[in-house]
Amino acid sequence: MMKKHYDMEKLEKVVKLLVTNNQDELVRKYRDHALKGNWKGYRELHLDKDWLLIYKIDDKNLILTMTRTGSHDELL
Repeated sequence: MMKKHYDMEKLEKVVKLLVTNNQDELVRKYRDHALKGNWKGYRELHLDKDWLLIYKIDDKNLILTMTRTGSHDELL
């Protein structure tokens, strides 16, 4: 991620929003949404224009699995 010059502060901010379950801001600012098909059960959000994060939260306890990050072309 550092090789592509991604802003790690953006990732840290999103992780904090996920930990605090701030769905309003995640949806509004980062276009957080559920995925379908082979990715059913996972969610995706946009950290930046072409920087996505695919993640999953298990059960009611926060077990955050950040599955993949990268551009739309790299991930889907």
